[in-house]
Amino acid sequence: MTMLQATPSAADALQGSRSAWSRLPLLGRYPATHVFLAAALYVFFAVFLIWPIVQVVATGFVSKTGGFTLNYVKLIFQSHVLVEGLRNAGLVAVLVTLLTLAISLPLAVLSVRFDFPGRGLLSGLLLVPLVLPPFVGALGMRLVLSRYGPLTQLVGAGDGLGIDWLGLHRLAGIVIIEALHLYPIMLLNLQAAMANLDPAMEQAAANIGASRWTIFHRITLPLIRPGLFAGCTLVMIWSFTELGTPLMFDYITITPVQVFKLITDVSDNPLPYALVVVTLIASTLLYLIGKVLLGRGFDAATTKASTAATSHRLHGWKAALVAAPFLVVVLLAVIPHIAVVLTSLTATGSWYKSLLPASLTAAHFRAALVDELAFPSIVNSIKYASLATALAMLVGLGTAILIVRSRLPGRGLIDALSMLPLAVPGLVMAFGYLAISIWFKRKLGESMPVWLDVQRNPLLLLVIAYAARRLPYVVRSAVAGLQQTPQDLELAAANLGASRFTVLRRITVPLILANLIAGGLLAFAFAMLEVSDSLILAQRTEHFPITKAIWEISQRLEDGLYLASALGVWAMVLLTLTILSANAFMGRKLGAIFRV
Repeated sequence: MTMLQATPSAADALQGSRSAWSRLPLLGRYPATHVFLAAALYVFFAVFLIWPIVQVVATGFVSKTGGFTLNYVKLIFQSHVLVEGLRNAGLVAVLVTLLTLAISLPLAVLSVRFDFPGRGLLSGLLLVPLVLPPFVGALGMRLVLSRYGPLTQLVGAGDGLGIDWLGLHRLAGIVIIEALHLYPIMLLNLQAAMANLDPAMEQAAANIGASRWTIFHRITLPLIRPGLFAGCTLVMIWSFTELGTPLMFDYITITPVQVFKLITDVSDNPLPYALVVVTLIASTLLYLIGKVLLGRGFDAATTKASTAATSHRLHGWKAALVAAPFLVVVLLAVIPHIAVVLTSLTATGSWYKSLLPASLTAAHFRAALVDELAFPSIVNSIKYASLATALAMLVGLGTAILIVRSRLPGRGLIDALSMLPLAVPGLVMAFGYLAISIWFKRKLGESMPVWLDVQRNPLLLLVIAYAARRLPYVVRSAVAGLQQTPQDLELAAANLGASRFTVLRRITVPLILANLIAGGLLAFAFAMLEVSDSLILAQRTEHFPITKAIWEISQRLEDGLYLASALGVWAMVLLTLTILSANAFMGRKLGAIFRV
């Protein structure tokens, strides 16, 4: 009887709690699914983006007694070697940015203003550097720039001691290799900015007698400033913290390599953390400067075109003259790729004091598929990248839905957090995940789960790191798809009684499937060849991904360089296929993925 009397009371209490919950201001004004999705995303970003950064910063500023200290940062600026590393990193970033701008700005103007035979093909070839990270490109250039290598033979200095290109011009080589890899990011931003210009403004300036230079300087440049500084910011931060190229060129007096070299003492020495903190602060300042100069968002800063922009069709010698810069840049950009391919085909020791290899072989490709380190690394990378892509697509789809389809007050913050990996250097994020693993080890000791210990099994942290780093590509791709897809079909399905999950599964996802696949393919491709996370988090040979295996194999004597190049070519083929597939799905919209 007591239970019978208690039941209505419990039911009334439950009903009252539901009514009170539904009357909450946030849930009363916005769909509960959007609110819960936003909460889940905030948790994801807090744990997997903010917490790693906080761990690095905390360790760099916390003394061994637990108090706040600046002693570790002071030690950095008291060390001549570390200060020189920071100065060199800043110099590389500035020079790479200027060089990419010098390459990309003329090409962007020519590609938007003029139409000529083969423009589509040449524009596609300009994206070739995205196929191969500079880390692998530097591998091929090591042999080309060796003392008795092809470049020495080309300039006719093969006798005597030859020319020590890497010893004399190591910094210049790093700048050139990185610029030839990163200019497509600058180019895509500039092309998109120029395509959105209102030609009426330039025509009005020309009608009142302004010269071409005055129009470009006073009208065009200010209007493309958002794309200009978006590209500059991305390139500068990327090149400032690039680890692979200087590491492959054995350039140790630069901050990213110094951090990598100090990693062996990371559990006991807070100095590497402090150095990463200084790197993060410098990168953040670069990003903030870009955002301040950018002023407004990309779309807000460009005017709606009152007339359609047209390109001038060229033929004959004029078309050849305009196409010439495209050909020159393409030829320069593929040099590292050609060098890697030739090195992989060269018989061991047969490319010496000659312009071309004396003997070619395909044995290195076969060896890369049976090598005890190389082949497992391919399997590991496919596993890590696949899991990371699935996670990135899941989080990216939820983020895009909130950004485009919801009216939640915090959706702008969610958008900014999803783009955070573009602003935070990969080196910092990788060190952050390593710091999290060490934090758990200190807290849990021997009872620490294997999947949290990066030394025993880095699978979980590598997958999360890969997914977080490549999340912006999926988000931007999904956002582009949702923005171009009318909401009418989703509303119609909802009016017929379909649940939100059914609408998502049967309507939304099929409509933007091409965009999701394109973003997922790019996330998979770049995760396969991720450098910073792979080099820092994978610490045992059985867990090495491709990039860590390439680095380790390249250090072997005799055939190490050739076998590593063959492994790099296998990775390059895979990345080429995925980027071509993404381009087939997205076409010209591919550039939107590389914007901030």
